[in-house]
Amino acid sequence: MSLTQAEAFARIRLLRSPHVGPVSYRQLLQRFGTAVAAIAALPDLARRGGRPYVAAPTDRVEREVAGIRKAGARYLFHDQPDYPRLLAQAPAAPPILTMRGRLELAARPCVALVGARNASAAAVQLAREFGAALAADGFAVVSGLARGIDGAAHEGAFPHTIGVIASGIDITYPPQHRDLQERIATDGLLLAEQPVGTEPRGSHFPSRNRIIAGLSLGTLVVEAAPQSGSLITARLAGEYGREVMAIPGSPLEPRSAGANELIRDGAVLVQDPAQVAELLHRFDGTPRTALAERQHPFTAFEEEPAGEGPQGSEIAPLMGPAPVHVDELIRQSGQPAGAVQMALLELEIAGRLVRHEGGRVSLAG
Repeated sequence: MSLTQAEAFARIRLLRSPHVGPVSYRQLLQRFGTAVAAIAALPDLARRGGRPYVAAPTDRVEREVAGIRKAGARYLFHDQPDYPRLLAQAPAAPPILTMRGRLELAARPCVALVGARNASAAAVQLAREFGAALAADGFAVVSGLARGIDGAAHEGAFPHTIGVIASGIDITYPPQHRDLQERIATDGLLLAEQPVGTEPRGSHFPSRNRIIAGLSLGTLVVEAAPQSGSLITARLAGEYGREVMAIPGSPLEPRSAGANELIRDGAVLVQDPAQVAELLHRFDGTPRTALAERQHPFTAFEEEPAGEGPQGSEIAPLMGPAPVHVDELIRQSGQPAGAVQMALLELEIAGRLVRHEGGRVSLAG
């Protein structure tokens, strides 16, 4: 379906409203049909969850839309035909992205190349060579525009490359990649989830990593330390049912420890771009790696009569600070799945619930 201007504006406002994340956004649209109706329902949902509520101000959204136009960017909505197909299949995919550049690149088979910011010279060279070879073989190379491996992968694959950033579409980070980011936005594809004008924060990078993994048939870790954010991307790719690959390194090199750990845990060892291409060209949805259990997508509502079922305040006593799977709450409450999902949504809109990976929830703070 095509969106009216009013509904598109309401969707942006809905997602920018307090305590509305990817899962609750989709549940609200499913429950109420339109973002306009969902916004009108937010105060009552929060009241049932135990707190008052004010949605995002319209003038703030108007400024954001003006900023997007000024940046030469546009919006992508999760249920529209131009939204990247593979990303839409990932659990908790961003409901709204902003973009600049050539969106057709996201329709190609994509491979993520990620790794250390403080990478060795040899690993940087490998990333550049792998990026160039995979782009020549028809892949779009996806990475996060960070220093080190990311930048080299983009440079090698240019212009057949997709940069996913942790800031607004108009913000450059790191500053030394200003020219590279602008070149990608002009001749490649630049994607951002955060609102225009948003500076990158630590919490934004794991969110960015899930987009990199979700866009790609497979993720290749070139070089990474054990605590590297690249490993988050790789493990998310495994949970999404995508291929996970790693280039082995010397056990004497600390920057290779994370990649070696992935291989030990089940990632596919690769040593040249042809091995990556062979894996992904033959990929049929069943990866050779199994690093983690598959994530559960958000649970759809069952049809429940309006006004029936428990309120959020009645489900909250079953929860605590430790994450618990929604299915367990349904079992313990004895309530229908749709009623429990609605109660959890009320708690989330009220700011009392936190959602975690794998369909788990906990009480906030």
